[in-house]
Amino acid sequence: MSKLVTIFGGSGFVGRYIARRMAKEGWRVRVAVRRPNEALFVKPYGTPGQVEPLVCNIRDDASVRAMIHGADAVVNCVGILNRSGKNTFDAVQTEGPGRIARMAAAEGVGQLVQISAIGADAASDSDYARTKAEGEAAVLAAFPSAVILRPSIIFGTEDGFFNRFAAMTRMGPVLPVVGAESRFQPVYVDDVAQAAVKAVLGQAAPGIYELGGPEVDTFRGLMERMLRVIQRRRAIVNVPFFVARIMGSGFDMLQAVTLGLIENKMITRDQVKNLARDNVVSPGAKGFADLGISPTAMEAVLPEYLWRYRPSGQYAAIKDSAKNLKKT
Repeated sequence: MSKLVTIFGGSGFVGRYIARRMAKEGWRVRVAVRRPNEALFVKPYGTPGQVEPLVCNIRDDASVRAMIHGADAVVNCVGILNRSGKNTFDAVQTEGPGRIARMAAAEGVGQLVQISAIGADAASDSDYARTKAEGEAAVLAAFPSAVILRPSIIFGTEDGFFNRFAAMTRMGPVLPVVGAESRFQPVYVDDVAQAAVKAVLGQAAPGIYELGGPEVDTFRGLMERMLRVIQRRRAIVNVPFFVARIMGSGFDMLQAVTLGLIENKMITRDQVKNLARDNVVSPGAKGFADLGISPTAMEAVLPEYLWRYRPSGQYAAIKDSAKNLKKT
């Protein structure tokens, strides 16, 4: 019988790419998610019955144990950018990974991969960065041979970064950003998935790997690249950090007083803290080179999915061609 991998958060942005690659490797894939009815799109990644979404909540011992039982490998992709109800940073990013690692060790799982993030720091004033680091420590304490992947900002067809800002360009002539001079090293989602698969297959030494793409650029520079791809002109305006903190606090308070009915999808105070710091691979850190992977450049991928934000959408190339005909 083929081997089995359990992917917690396997229908999410990164998880779905890992699930697809593991299915191609011939493994059975158990996609552990809170709402399996919303993850049915993963089933065609393999042959009938090869990829199955199942209900799980990483805050619950019995739920996690059931998903790990019988698995040869486990990958945890679960993470949040904003707390919501019982899904706090501590519950999801510290306690959740620790629970998965302890149960994976108890069940005799061969490989464990934890998806973390560049900037994870137990001493950080950001709850996101702090709990990412605490989650890593909990994983390594229970499962010392685990592989931890720390990607920078991840881009790809379903990303929440370039898609979000490209959509904002439709709203007016100004594109506001927080931390315009902060540096990032965007990494292609399928490259992260490839790294995770190598770890599952035992082709990566235990330890922490920081994953960044071949290019480092400022937030402003990334927005300029995006604008060129979508063929729009917008004024990129840097929102001062003190203003962003006030905005974040206001949106956070609105979410709190409405008991989560109005979720803060704009910007949180915690996100402002992270945007004030560079998000690039640390000098001397293990990375793609140690995994034998050549990271993909942004220019090779962005036009493949950002074209829909162009003023003429899918017809942009046809209109450009028509303009050239008129000139001749």
